[in-house]
Amino acid sequence: MKDFLAPDLRALFARHHLTDFLALWALDLPGVDAPNTGRGGWSSVSRLELADEHGHIHAFYLKRQIDHLSRSLRRPFGEATFAREFRNILRYAEDGVPALQAAFFGQRRIGGKACAILVTRALDDYRPLDAWLRDWPTLTRGERRHLLGATAALVKQLHAAGHLHNCLYPKHIFVRSASAPGAAPAACLIDLEKTRRPLRRAPLLRDLDTLNRHGKGPSAADRLRFLLRYLDLPALDGPSRALVRQLLGRRRHKTHA
Repeated sequence: MKDFLAPDLRALFARHHLTDFLALWALDLPGVDAPNTGRGGWSSVSRLELADEHGHIHAFYLKRQIDHLSRSLRRPFGEATFAREFRNILRYAEDGVPALQAAFFGQRRIGGKACAILVTRALDDYRPLDAWLRDWPTLTRGERRHLLGATAALVKQLHAAGHLHNCLYPKHIFVRSASAPGAAPAACLIDLEKTRRPLRRAPLLRDLDTLNRHGKGPSAADRLRFLLRYLDLPALDGPSRALVRQLLGRRRHKTHA
């Protein structure tokens, strides 16, 4: 796979001499958190800020990894997890599902090790849903309805496009304030490494179950509003009541497991 650099960012990256893999790899930047050393490899995330010719700052997240591999039947010897995530970013964009945007992707073998870089545009106008949920008791009714509606619309769009996120925790959903200016999507997804296209619709319940169990704060009435917005229904009907029973059953089972 050739290196990818978003066409609208070529001039900006060229201005800072960062259009190739090795230049980005060599950047000395602090990590935003401790490196991930799972899977027998190493992976880190740093914030990258670049000024354009007008002095405007463009923010990105630079992710670098070494031998951080995932394996599958198609790729039994493994591939960089960033390669899988990059492909999924492109698929989401093609299908019109709001998600993080890739600025650069590339991979090399350095010293016999599989190295990869993924640069994504920062989502500075958004907050992760888990942060919103921590503030839930202090939010206005309008703010709560905006968050529920934006999240439900995003998950509905995700599943309508045939994707299973497969790791749909609140921290992986980013939502903009209802009062934020601009025409950007109200909500978008991150962490697309595990996403896939299920052959049947039934596995999509996994996303709803994960979000329901880990979304602390909203009341039962709030959760019903979310589900009705997701299903695009004015009130529960037979199939939707069955879905509610399934979600409640999974929640009880996993709570007591």
